[in-house]
Amino acid sequence: MAEPILELRAVSMDFPQPRGAPRRVLEGIDVAVYPEEVVALLGPSGCGKSTILRILAGLTKPTQGEVRYRNEPIAGINPHVAFVFQSFALFPWMTVQENIEAALVASGTTAEDTQSRAARAIHLVGLGGSEEAYPRELSGGMKQRVGMARALSLEPELLFMDEPFSQVDALTAESLRAEVLDIWAVKERNPRSILMVSHDIKEVAYMADRVVVLDANPGRVRTVIKNDLPRPRDYRSAGLQQMVDRLHDIITGMEMPDVAAPAMVTFEPIPEAGAGEVIGLLEYLDARGGREDVFRIAAETDREFGTLISVVNAAELLDFVTTPKRTVVLAPLGEKFVRAGPSDRKVIWREEILGLRLFQQVRDAIVRNERQRISKEFVLETIAVMMPQEDYEKVFKGLVGWARYGELFAYDDDTETLSLP
Repeated sequence: MAEPILELRAVSMDFPQPRGAPRRVLEGIDVAVYPEEVVALLGPSGCGKSTILRILAGLTKPTQGEVRYRNEPIAGINPHVAFVFQSFALFPWMTVQENIEAALVASGTTAEDTQSRAARAIHLVGLGGSEEAYPRELSGGMKQRVGMARALSLEPELLFMDEPFSQVDALTAESLRAEVLDIWAVKERNPRSILMVSHDIKEVAYMADRVVVLDANPGRVRTVIKNDLPRPRDYRSAGLQQMVDRLHDIITGMEMPDVAAPAMVTFEPIPEAGAGEVIGLLEYLDARGGREDVFRIAAETDREFGTLISVVNAAELLDFVTTPKRTVVLAPLGEKFVRAGPSDRKVIWREEILGLRLFQQVRDAIVRNERQRISKEFVLETIAVMMPQEDYEKVFKGLVGWARYGELFAYDDDTETLSLP
């Protein structure tokens, strides 16, 4: 195999926290991008996919490990990389042409080259005739084409794409994926390789030559899948569907394991899902006979897969559902909950969250306090100590939301205190 163009070696990343130890988001990451390939980073929300892109681009310095370009250590901004962002990131007061030229000017390109390279990039992505249009006049797909043109105008060796098609409709996304691959396939002055972040498994199977599957908390490389399907690929082909199924099985095995992991943490992490989202999932399952494939749920509810997995995990944590393989099944307690009235639902919810140690500890701390009231600060410190790998602000938000619905305890936003309802 050829030498990698760009790679991470044993990279770990810690983010400092106001309370407690630093939060580790990446651990022991080895990732390489080789010439003439498309690599996709796939994994649950919070596994550090975008952080890996930022480290490889030189925008973030890792806590441990090294970044190497053509087998030489590199520090600082990587000049061989250009980004296509999720959110378009266009200057609203600039025209299409000016948005593209702004990136070229910032890179130190001469005035003459700026105009010619911008014109070439505009033609390359099919925006001819829209040079003088402003972002407000463009559709989502056209805005993303401007973002692509801006990146391509820099003539990068590596094109980084951070969920670039998540803000456009399904048909536009399908068209843009094909266009990116067509541009990449013509090697004259176009990117040599592509590294992309995606939550969309079908998109990954369609675009990538290798898929790096990541675990979360902290982010680690779980496995690397080689995709040898010939190009151009067909979404409807048996081979692509088999690759989709294979990736589905890996992700669901990580996120919804059939065998519970041994208890190794003091408190159970609270999945990032509101009570209303969990209830919506239970009612959805009840309306469909009590069971459904998790990927069909994501497609029918138009939910991003990682977000849906958090809701499913929350429902399973509360014993409302079970998850054999890729299926979400309404458990007996979930059926009881769905058929209960509003007040009885709150009682069931309250009993279930009291089975979780964080809720027990917070409720007991409130009861023991002379004023039957504790501060947010106390709870945040408890979370930071007992769940050092978790985002304690998000855990606190989830704790309060679940407790409010179950009327276990109340939270006063003005005084930032928790008390019995």
